[in-house]
Amino acid sequence: MAGEPSDEQSLPIKLLHDRVLVRADGADGERRSGGGIVIPATASVGKRLSWAHVVGVGPNVRTLEVGDRVLFEPQELGEVELQGRSYLLMRERDVHAVASARVEQESTGLYL
Repeated sequence: MAGEPSDEQSLPIKLLHDRVLVRADGADGERRSGGGIVIPATASVGKRLSWAHVVGVGPNVRTLEVGDRVLFEPQELGEVELQGRSYLLMRERDVHAVASARVEQESTGLYL
């Protein structure tokens, strides 16, 4: 992965089935609006989707690759700490969207 720390390329874990391991972008706490206003974590209203980078995929994952940036709902996901960093574990079907240069315009992303 270009620009990623080399220790993520050799994580001590083997993912099974359709599992995806991601590293969330930024902290779960405060965030900034497009205009630069700081929004505290306590101001969170409703469900908010999050972005993350894929750092590992199981053998049955069909549409994601390591290095993809994905959009997902962080509630009710498993969290694991590996080599001092926190990661989220989810199923491929829990991913709502992929932001990647390799995704084709005509691709629907649907399972057939």
